[in-house]
Amino acid sequence: MTEHPHARSLRATLDVPGEADDALRRAAYALAEAHAVGDPAAVTGLPDDLRAFVTKVALHAYKTTDEDITALMDAGWTEQQLFEVLAAAAIGAGVSRLEAGLAALEGA
Repeated sequence: MTEHPHARSLRATLDVPGEADDALRRAAYALAEAHAVGDPAAVTGLPDDLRAFVTKVALHAYKTTDEDITALMDAGWTEQQLFEVLAAAAIGAGVSRLEAGLAALEGA
């Protein structure tokens, strides 16, 4: 059986020990994915500050600033935790968009 092409990236981001809790990384992935193809309000497990950050990354990554990171670090998050959450969110957003695009091509 062929492995899903994104399975390795997902495992490397979500299933390995990290400074950010696994559930937090999974919630970031799910929220970013939901912004593209689901119901973001249904995703739980992220504190409000991280939820806003993940939403910004998922919808407008280019608007993320040093000030966003500084504010989160001032709130108690470490740089490593933020990197892990950012990676999970970016992969969630990217994979969902890729899959939507491939589905559109198959239907064309």
